[in-house]
Amino acid sequence: MKPEIIVSSTDLDRLEGLLHAANARSRSDLDGLRDELARADVRDAEDLPGDVITMGSRVRFCEELSGKDYALTLVYPHEASQEGGKVSVFSPAGSALLGLSRGQCIDWMTPDGKAIRIRVMEVEQPAAEA
Repeated sequence: MKPEIIVSSTDLDRLEGLLHAANARSRSDLDGLRDELARADVRDAEDLPGDVITMGSRVRFCEELSGKDYALTLVYPHEASQEGGKVSVFSPAGSALLGLSRGQCIDWMTPDGKAIRIRVMEVEQPAAEA
């Protein structure tokens, strides 16, 4: 069972625009993100809890089995950078994290086919820093 997720209406509009663009429309690797957006609880930005992962959020999470911690920022595809710790929402990790809240877990497959469970430890939304 997948955890409940919350997505801002602004993020939903922007992501749906990207997913409907000609270069993304037929990409089956983005079906996971499409599914996540379809099942999301969509809210206005001012109605989002402060611990929900939105676009631009800085996230700290851990892999439950190994206990290894990770930190990254969830970004749009053109902003992704491994060196800067910025992961694209179009990646499996990015689409899995979108909409989760602090304390929630999700199971997903790594690129090498390994099943892992991650738990969200901290979320810094970009609006909270302004």
